[in-house]
Amino acid sequence: MSDSPAAAPRGDSAEADANRVRVLVVDDEPQILRALRINLKARGFDVTTASSGAGALRAAAETNPQVVILDLGLPDIDGFEVLAGLRGWTRVPVIVLSARTDASDKVAALDAGADDYVTKPFGMDEFLARLRAAVRRGATVPLSTEQPVVETASFTVDLSAKRVTRDGAEVHLTPTEWGIVEMLVRNEGKLVGQKELLQEVWGPSYGTQTHYLRVYLAGLRRKLEPDPAHPRHLITETGMGYRFVR
Repeated sequence: MSDSPAAAPRGDSAEADANRVRVLVVDDEPQILRALRINLKARGFDVTTASSGAGALRAAAETNPQVVILDLGLPDIDGFEVLAGLRGWTRVPVIVLSARTDASDKVAALDAGADDYVTKPFGMDEFLARLRAAVRRGATVPLSTEQPVVETASFTVDLSAKRVTRDGAEVHLTPTEWGIVEMLVRNEGKLVGQKELLQEVWGPSYGTQTHYLRVYLAGLRRKLEPDPAHPRHLITETGMGYRFVR
């Protein structure tokens, strides 16, 4: 981190807009926790800190942050596991903060659900700009109204536990199948475009592979729908995408 903590400049409307935004900072390096806490509090953020993965998940559940700053190298739980735990129940923006500079680590973090990736050491001005951008992106994300358990007449989706049950028994889904179900359920009633779904589940380079969706949706309907040939919940909008309805 190249910049030292500094007091918030007066009259900065962009930073004034951050007033009372709840930020959870997760890092096992005391000096980074201290520097970020000082800088963010000086700019009006409500800051909670955690130095372990377990502490991060507990703090996230207790404080319902609007942005999470997450180090990958934690002493107890790998940061990727923490990220997966968060993504099980919230879409809050997550900025990964890590000393890992390999492109593969960055790609893995973004594919796992991170919204941004900042490498250490970092400049405070750039970091704050990224944080403000994350706050803006997250402004339209429902924070406390989302139901972690979604029930239909045929099956139940537990977003927090990443589990689907039907007739009281757990339905085994592959990670790819879960990714599809999760995205559709989180956008209940809305049309999710083919390209959007492919890029979210498979990655940016798969936007044209629509045959993947036909294969996987057929398999999901066999597992979840009472009558797979006439689905009630996983609906195809021909030529456009898919829609989840209860």
